[in-house]
Amino acid sequence: MMLGEESKSADYWKKCGDEALAHGIEHVVMMGAHWASRGDEIHVSTNPKPAKSPVAYVHPSKYVSYELVPDLPMASRVLSLLQAAGFTASANPTFDWIHDTYLILIRMFPARCPPTTIVSMNARYDPHYHMKVGSALRGLRREGNVLFVGTGGAVHNLYRNRWAPMLKYRDTFAMETPPEAWALEFRQEVQDALTKSGGGPALRRAVTMLMKMPMYREAHGTDDHFMAAQFVAGLCGDWEDEGQKVELGAEDWELTNMCNSQFTLGHWGKEVAVGA
Repeated sequence: MMLGEESKSADYWKKCGDEALAHGIEHVVMMGAHWASRGDEIHVSTNPKPAKSPVAYVHPSKYVSYELVPDLPMASRVLSLLQAAGFTASANPTFDWIHDTYLILIRMFPARCPPTTIVSMNARYDPHYHMKVGSALRGLRREGNVLFVGTGGAVHNLYRNRWAPMLKYRDTFAMETPPEAWALEFRQEVQDALTKSGGGPALRRAVTMLMKMPMYREAHGTDDHFMAAQFVAGLCGDWEDEGQKVELGAEDWELTNMCNSQFTLGHWGKEVAVGA
């Protein structure tokens, strides 16, 4: 819902997209929050003409005409890297893209979708597994023309959201009361883990540890929307990443208790920035 509305986060995504294009980005690699593979598998999308899954409460005019551009050569490279790292990884030629990825691309690159590769989650939702997925692909950052994006949520528990104000006012940002304490507290833990850990392996420890905190299950009724954070920690958590820049660029609350925080890890230079 928020992805279809004007917001501070949407403005920040556009800023990130503009910066990416200015720095010569040619490929985007994404992990979202709605596609997970069963068993011990992980999939890489190789559908040459993916359709778009419809979005509730977002008018089709905001996304139907946007042309998706799958990056099949990069998908092959990603698949090879994952297999070389020991993952049971395979190509998925039938996957249709979901709003957690294509609506972000529309906001970041409204003129044209850049060549994009989508990597699935694994449905066992092991934080260390997804951290290692990011680590396996980390070398692509050195090429300077690959942007990694992980999409999920700092606080995302559909069971604890307050739906009545949105239905009453037809506004996903409508609040009749402030966010509850458990949501505010876990949101702060996420920010601290990303911005105060010091980067490097400490970042990986801090982000994976969040799933062991007592308040985690209040903040996330299911684990799917927290796997992209683990993926990004793997991408940006090697020893040479110690002291790297981490920016909290924007944040929006919707449905009262759902927090969408926009972080950028990395810097423009020898290594490409990474959006989460």
